[in-house]
Amino acid sequence: MKKFSLLSLFLILSLLLAACGTSKNEGKSGEGSSAEDSKVYKVGVDTTYPPFEFEENGEYKGIDIELINAIAESQGFKIELNPMDFGGIIPAMQANQLDIAIAGMSITEERKKIVDFAEPYFDAGITLVVKKDNSDITTIDDLKGKTVAVKNGTSGALFAQQNADSKGFKVVQFKDSPSMFQEVANGNADALIEDYPVIAYAIAQKDLGLKITGERLNDDKYGIAVLKGKNQDVLEKINKGLAELKENGKYDEILKTYLGE
Repeated sequence: MKKFSLLSLFLILSLLLAACGTSKNEGKSGEGSSAEDSKVYKVGVDTTYPPFEFEENGEYKGIDIELINAIAESQGFKIELNPMDFGGIIPAMQANQLDIAIAGMSITEERKKIVDFAEPYFDAGITLVVKKDNSDITTIDDLKGKTVAVKNGTSGALFAQQNADSKGFKVVQFKDSPSMFQEVANGNADALIEDYPVIAYAIAQKDLGLKITGERLNDDKYGIAVLKGKNQDVLEKINKGLAELKENGKYDEILKTYLGE
């Protein structure tokens, strides 16, 4: 009986120790599952797009940069900015090289087939731009027989391509906005199509020899995107963070920094 009791006691202690060990391991596993919180989300940006995204003295600045940083801080997730040509952002998302895109990206039905957008964060619209001394072009109907410069992958480029044949103009594409601006300023293209806030800011900052002409061509809105059906958790956080920034005044503060009153 004594031997049996000692053996039983030994077995009971062994089971208790094993249970404690299991409990500790499960705790660590739980901590490991929260490793998602420490994930660094790769964010695609286009740093040739002031006032939304640009590089100054080796630092990334602009409305989009400050906005995504503020949202990430508000919602407790980490980001890594990945600058690239605008036209390469969605393909990079499809190749799983990016998790999030914020690049003055207009919310369009075509893009909605590939990405999911958060709530709009800016009312933009595209506009026609010509040389300062050009008084012949004020509407899209005036582009017949003309050459129109656009930036590759933008809603302005899509608009131009959709209307080129019916309106009778030629489209030339560029990788960045400065090259597109220069093409029109030099007289190699008759007009360009650009997002209104971007060209308004560029003209206000520097004499480009250009002017905005006519009314806005559409009422595009900008949105932050994730690949369709992916990263829905962070998309929810982006929407929540954006709402909080608008409520606490930080959103208006960011816009005022770059666009004034």
